[in-house]
Amino acid sequence: MTNQATLTEKNIQKVSSHQKVVKIIVQALLYAFLGIMALIIVFPFYWMIISSLKSTPEYRLAVPTLFPKEIMWGNYAEAFTAANLGRLFLNTVIVGVVSTVLSLVITVLSAFAFARLEFKGKNTLFAALLATMMIPGELFTITNYVTVTKFGWIDRYVVLIVPFLVSVFYIYLLRQNFMQIPNELYLAAKVDGTTDLKYLWKVMIPLSLPTLISITILKMMGAWNSYVWPRLVTTKDNMRLITNGLRDAFTDMSGQANIPVQMAAVTVVSIPLFLVFIFLRKYIMKGVSRSGIKG
Repeated sequence: MTNQATLTEKNIQKVSSHQKVVKIIVQALLYAFLGIMALIIVFPFYWMIISSLKSTPEYRLAVPTLFPKEIMWGNYAEAFTAANLGRLFLNTVIVGVVSTVLSLVITVLSAFAFARLEFKGKNTLFAALLATMMIPGELFTITNYVTVTKFGWIDRYVVLIVPFLVSVFYIYLLRQNFMQIPNELYLAAKVDGTTDLKYLWKVMIPLSLPTLISITILKMMGAWNSYVWPRLVTTKDNMRLITNGLRDAFTDMSGQANIPVQMAAVTVVSIPLFLVFIFLRKYIMKGVSRSGIKG
């Protein structure tokens, strides 16, 4: 019996050690895979930065260099003057801030109406709004362009702000968050004589702050990265947004682009987005995770 118990214990130890080895191998392969994928993702950004620090002849070498032979910090100064980045930044900030604030107001009021108020056809109207999410946004471009042209909005800030103030996705996201707040709070507030707007401001908005922060960040990033619509409705250089200005500012009369200077401008433009993601990513994840599935 003692020998059998000893053999059994040894077998258990062998199985346990084998499982540990397998677990270590699996983890090593997993980390190796994640490391490779991280390098694949990071390398384009690394290439953008080192390209911004090269001279044009070095950039055009047949065999590319992985680090600049001579660091050209002057590319960044030239980028600001060639592309008029100051004006482009100003336009983008104005459009981003105004459109975000107005969009938040519309989103909050709409989400509150669909989450708490009772009116005829509410579910049908909400279903119709959700159905519009299945339609590609490009299909609205022509009709929107015809509309803003008739209104005389071309080359004005209003044409960059108004057409995209309403986001069905943001309304749905916030509405799901509002639905998680117990309805008993709303009924108790109504008994105490609290108005809907006061209840919304004092109760629902503070409880849904992570989701509102996420919507704010995503809306600002969307305005920052917008390209097709601003390029379509603006013809003057002083009305361009940052993405449009980077497209044509570094091409000379012969059609040759100064890529290092252009990469310097792209690096400067990308920095705010990197900072937003690094410092505010937890709010984005928290807000999306709190949207829930109730409703």
